[in-house]
Amino acid sequence: MVITPQAIWFTTGTPNEVKRKVRRQVRRAHRLSVVPILVAYNIPFRDCAQFSAGGAANVQEYKDWIDGFAAGIGNKKALVILEPDGLGIIPWYTTFEGTLEWCRPPEANPATAAAERFEMFNYAVDALKAKPNVALYLDGTHSGWLNVGDSADRLAKAGVARADGFYLNASNYQHTANLGQYGTWISQCIAQGGGSGCADQYWNGGPAGTAIADLIGPWNGVALSGLGEWSDTATQPEFNTSGINARYWAAGQTHFVIDTSRNGQGPWAPTVSYPDPQDWCNPPGRGVGLAPTTVTGNALIDAYVWIKIPGESDGKCTRGLGPVGTTDPEWGIIDPAAGKWFSEQALGLARKANPPLH
Repeated sequence: MVITPQAIWFTTGTPNEVKRKVRRQVRRAHRLSVVPILVAYNIPFRDCAQFSAGGAANVQEYKDWIDGFAAGIGNKKALVILEPDGLGIIPWYTTFEGTLEWCRPPEANPATAAAERFEMFNYAVDALKAKPNVALYLDGTHSGWLNVGDSADRLAKAGVARADGFYLNASNYQHTANLGQYGTWISQCIAQGGGSGCADQYWNGGPAGTAIADLIGPWNGVALSGLGEWSDTATQPEFNTSGINARYWAAGQTHFVIDTSRNGQGPWAPTVSYPDPQDWCNPPGRGVGLAPTTVTGNALIDAYVWIKIPGESDGKCTRGLGPVGTTDPEWGIIDPAAGKWFSEQALGLARKANPPLH
């Protein structure tokens, strides 16, 4: 598992420090005739002060940091993953549907914080794409998070049209098949200009004559469930996508990549009732997924990549049973801090790899 190609994360430092660190990695990759995957993860109010809190102090500091990051790449080849969760979690953000989201840090200015987030993304897109050999992807969240229209709207505001596309499932566990559907719908939504007329994985109704309507009769639609693989021929309504694909017509053009580092067993369904299951945080019984490759069989999917480093903790999970730093009831220990090595989890991911590791 540990010798499989994985991303390199850059999370702190001055502009000169990140420039030196990035340069060291891209030069090493160049000598090996490989393309490095670099994660830029330093945006202000990162992770909304949760387990992976941190980031630059303000907009200008972030722009300077990005300039250093880009300078470190220079003319060398690199695939850049820009700010995981950076569009999924935006401080003081009201969605295009009019919902004020939960991330409301008191240190951020409610009047400007969301606009500054998009300003920083657009700046980063232009700075990184000014380098001739950078492939750049923005945060498209995953199939169990933002609805298609919301993800497409945020990507458009962040400058995805000037990037190479978006990425899905960073550090998460959703099934690859579901992510392929979700990413295709986002791509289609971007092509038609976004908005409420796009597909929605939380309602899979469709016209008569679709596979699901033919299977069970009159069909009003349900939310798709991430606990199984989606397809147009699935016999269980919560996994059937035929209704969405029958009523959605736009041709997608925006490409994407998928993080398959930990999704070999799909997402976790707790068997115990917890106040907050934290199904994204060190879930037990998971396994690594498909090995990184650019051979995907889907014209819109540029690659399967390992963005998250399997074996690194998601944080000190407690399932809502106590403050951070208390025991995780699923593991029976205090989990390592976010980004630290979690030996028990690493071994489990390797043993339950799907397909098996070789």
